[in-house]
Amino acid sequence: MTKKILMLPALLVVLFSLPNCKKSKSDILLYDRKYINEIKVARKDAIFYMSRNTIPGATFAIAKDGKIIYSEGLGLASKDLNAPATRKTKFRIGQLSELFTNIIYQKLTEEGTLHPDSSVQFYYSEFPEKEFTLSIKDLVAHTSGIRMPKGDETDWRGLNVSLEAGLENFKNDSLEYPPGYYMVPNRFNYDLLGMVMEKATGTNFSSLIKTYVTDTLGMENSTPDNPFITIEGRTQFYDHNFIAVVVNATTRDLRYKMPSEGMLSNAEDLVRFGNAILFSDYLTEETKSKLFEPVTLPGNAPSQMANGWILVEDAKGRKIYGRSGSVTGGSAALLIYPEEKLVIAAATNLTSMSDDLPVFTMANHFFPEEQAEEAISAPKEENSEETGSEAGN
Repeated sequence: MTKKILMLPALLVVLFSLPNCKKSKSDILLYDRKYINEIKVARKDAIFYMSRNTIPGATFAIAKDGKIIYSEGLGLASKDLNAPATRKTKFRIGQLSELFTNIIYQKLTEEGTLHPDSSVQFYYSEFPEKEFTLSIKDLVAHTSGIRMPKGDETDWRGLNVSLEAGLENFKNDSLEYPPGYYMVPNRFNYDLLGMVMEKATGTNFSSLIKTYVTDTLGMENSTPDNPFITIEGRTQFYDHNFIAVVVNATTRDLRYKMPSEGMLSNAEDLVRFGNAILFSDYLTEETKSKLFEPVTLPGNAPSQMANGWILVEDAKGRKIYGRSGSVTGGSAALLIYPEEKLVIAAATNLTSMSDDLPVFTMANHFFPEEQAEEAISAPKEENSEETGSEAGN
């Protein structure tokens, strides 16, 4: 009996030292103490948003001057398993997938594999000819004239449908207007662009994403979604039922729209992607100069979109490049403030009912004028203990 009692402490040590029994604090939270006050108030915004919208789990991340200063998983990746969301949890990011696809397009153009003015049929001869010439650049700019998805096409539940098979929904339809006349964001554009890339390179789209985006930019937690394989760190997905109660989402196979809405990622990888746009030499300076250049539409009207990015200014005149996205079981947003060298991102495991992810309010805490206003209005509070891993000063 005494021997068994003596063995008990050793057994407990073994049990609690087993890997994957519990996530370490550094897996959950990373922060830079230099920005601790700004991070605290931004974090409150994130938590309030999640609580107000009954979001099970999410990740948030912020980078300043090319360095990640905050990254955190909040809530649960799985309610059934009571598994916490971490910095590495993978979420569905919806239309932000276009931004990854566009980087492949930019690189293939730099290499001379794709030519923006060439027709779709030059690379993809199986695509039917239209009454107007449909060029690659019109797909990229969302000015193709291809009709919008309708009815069940917006949330198709087909399984094991390939990218090329997914194009059957619209490939035989006429264009609704001449290419170049109107800008109408439409996932069919980037799905067709993805197919053109496959034909031009002889490589499947999953491999192109890996080669040109995720591996090259160190985005270890970004990958195409596939419901039929095990993906380490993938969150469980949630949706709203008919009375807006959060429930487990039904199965979706997004591979047929991988280039437009089918990727998994998280806030930290999205911020890393934004940093690469601002600071990396992966893209040439010529490409970078054109990346956020608005398309000029007939009548010399500048567009509000360029290469998948939405171009806006806030109330203080700050220039912003951003994109938000939502599909069944997930939502995400990414903002770049180029002049302030600030990048902020969020991703959740719940279908979004609006585009109100708190990235704008979180970003405001990192601007000097906003900080001054907060310092005047905020009550004094005692220092609280911080947990997680520091990113350094």
